[in-house]
Amino acid sequence: MNISAVNRNRLLAAALLSFVFLASAPRAHAVSKEIVELQTQVQQLLDQVQRLQSTLDTKMGVLQHLAEQTADEANQMTTAVTALQQKLNTQNEAANGKLDSISGQVQSMNDSVDELKARIAKLDKSVADLQTQIQNMQAPATQPQPGAMQPGAGGTPGAAPTGGPAPGAGAQQAPPLQETLQAGVRDYNAGRYDVALGEFQSVVQFYPLDDLAGTAQFYLGEIAYQQKDYPSAITAYNQVLEAFSGNAKAPAAQLHKGYALLAEDKHEEGIHELRSLIQRHPQTPEARAARSKLTALGVKPTAAGH
Repeated sequence: MNISAVNRNRLLAAALLSFVFLASAPRAHAVSKEIVELQTQVQQLLDQVQRLQSTLDTKMGVLQHLAEQTADEANQMTTAVTALQQKLNTQNEAANGKLDSISGQVQSMNDSVDELKARIAKLDKSVADLQTQIQNMQAPATQPQPGAMQPGAGGTPGAAPTGGPAPGAGAQQAPPLQETLQAGVRDYNAGRYDVALGEFQSVVQFYPLDDLAGTAQFYLGEIAYQQKDYPSAITAYNQVLEAFSGNAKAPAAQLHKGYALLAEDKHEEGIHELRSLIQRHPQTPEARAARSKLTALGVKPTAAGH
């Protein structure tokens, strides 16, 4: 009985111990397993962070290399653009120099042609005047005087006077050229247009072949322009441009002719005259004034194709 009880008690104790052991063993095992899994996950996260850091470092290195390469290419492109700009500037300067040279040559040719025309016109006028004088000198010799006596007979009616007719008798005496022109300019600047008009007309009348006659003719146009007599002004300016194209006042005459045409609402003719002035005398102050006038009118200084 006692042995059986003891054995039973032993069995019960063993069973109890086994139960306690079995009851506590899974919990300790479960806690240990969770810790291990957590450590594993933490390690995996650390590995991923390291791999991500390595990837970022690699990509940052690539980006930095690309940025440096792009900067180098940009610098090279800037250098190339600068060199190209300098080359274009050099070519433009050379082209402008050639154009200015060509314009100067064309202007010189035009001036030479105009001067030659003026000289030819003066020579033609001189020849015509000389022919007229020769004809006037020959006329008394070829026409017999009625009732003329033989040489040596003096005091007979009808005989030619020994001294001949006084040269220039009854003709108006020519005024001094320089003094008359200067007086006309002074009177013009002072606004005494009527007085200046007579002085300039005297220069043109008595010295038609002198270059100063072209200057006087210009001021005749200026007087008409100031009095708003634009048709007379245009006529006077045309005489300067046609007979005295080499005169220093020719560019101003062409400029003011263009202004007069515009004032008469002859816009096409006025624009053509100002453009012609720019083409013939491109480096003059009158050409600059013509460009400003055309720009103010909204018109290009040069016609299309020039």
